[in-house]
Amino acid sequence: MTTRTGTIYALATLFAINTLNFFDRQVFGAVAELVRKEWVLSDGAIGLIGTAFTLVYAAVGLPLGRLTDKASRKKVLSGGVFVWSLLTAASGLASSYWQLFMLRLGVGVGEATCAPAATALIGDLYPAEKRSRALSCFMLGLPVGIALSYAISGSVAQAYGWRAAFYVAGVPGLFCTLAILFINEPRRGASEIHDVGARKRAGSPYRLVLSIPTMWWIIASGALQTFNMYAIGQFLTPFLMRYHHQEIRIAGFTTMVVFGLSGIPGLLLGGVIGDAMTKRWSHGRLSLATVCLFASVPLIFLALTRPSGATTSFIVLMGCGVALMNVYYATVYPAIQDVIEPCLRGTAMSIYFFAMYVLGAALGPLGTGVASDFFTARAAAASGVIEITQKTLEPFRAEGLHSAMYIIPVLACLLTLVLFAGSRTIAKDMERLHSWMRECEEDTTVRVAEVA
Repeated sequence: MTTRTGTIYALATLFAINTLNFFDRQVFGAVAELVRKEWVLSDGAIGLIGTAFTLVYAAVGLPLGRLTDKASRKKVLSGGVFVWSLLTAASGLASSYWQLFMLRLGVGVGEATCAPAATALIGDLYPAEKRSRALSCFMLGLPVGIALSYAISGSVAQAYGWRAAFYVAGVPGLFCTLAILFINEPRRGASEIHDVGARKRAGSPYRLVLSIPTMWWIIASGALQTFNMYAIGQFLTPFLMRYHHQEIRIAGFTTMVVFGLSGIPGLLLGGVIGDAMTKRWSHGRLSLATVCLFASVPLIFLALTRPSGATTSFIVLMGCGVALMNVYYATVYPAIQDVIEPCLRGTAMSIYFFAMYVLGAALGPLGTGVASDFFTARAAAASGVIEITQKTLEPFRAEGLHSAMYIIPVLACLLTLVLFAGSRTIAKDMERLHSWMRECEEDTTVRVAEVA
């Protein structure tokens, strides 16, 4: 393959893998209401599976991130895809809550290879001025994977049961496992203005990454963003089924539009505008993310205020809000590449993912589920229910989950402030990195001249 053809093939393959990553991750969210009813579970128990998944994902992500900085990134990724696909299919064989719980943990281990390896590859395939667009194409796997997962998994679950949805989800990974191996892996630092090769600063890689002020703001933003996205991903379909009285197939298609397809314009426009703004201002990407997240707050709040059955206005408002939330990925991910040297990018992404999943994604499903149980019990008590059981609480679950969902716009307000703070520090951190890279390049030039 030519260089251009090879680059396009690599990005297309990574997009397919990321699509599969989010497809398999969201299968449980798409069928969770059926699982809950079959095994008579609480919302907290459903949320706990999502929380445990993300904690394992975050914990194994740190060593896997370091591995991607030292070993072949495509081989690490290929192994991860095989593991998570196999265990996704096996999830359909679970005969109890705890069996499903453990299998989902295994899926988390495999999926932890995706972001560090894939984003590190893209960082070396594309120069800085094109990374927002390249990473936005890669991150299109998020809305596309989510959309397909809810549409396909919901339809399969309604026709054949929730177990069949896991079987269907596991098959495509076998093809992706092989496709990765045909990527021409680029040299680390190959797309940088200043050629530093495989050089890195002396010291602990974790300490080096955390010595950058902008990374702290980005990590905090990741925790807040991921809390909201995982809360929506886990509970939007149950919310539509309970509060708006949709059957699972219709709820799946609605979630496909609201949480999946609506993210596509946000990612594509975010990538193009982010690259354009960065050419003029160093803080362009993070400033764009700040504005878009701020604009999403009133839209999400208004969507939640819509009365039961007003699905059209809910879809429009919530879909626009989620579209703006997805600009985050097209801007913040390349911002990490802007302040981190080539040989630490896998490590930086693993640190970022560890923090945002432990502090955000792990708490999103569980926190929202626990809040839903609390508001459900309060609504039941207010109606005079004396004996609190899963059965007596069932009529009040729509009201409880509706109240819990208001956590999302509140945290989005805080996210806006964090992103704004990051936009104030990124220029200095970018200049510090470029200064170090210039020194390395000059030092290499001097050494070559001396040898000659």
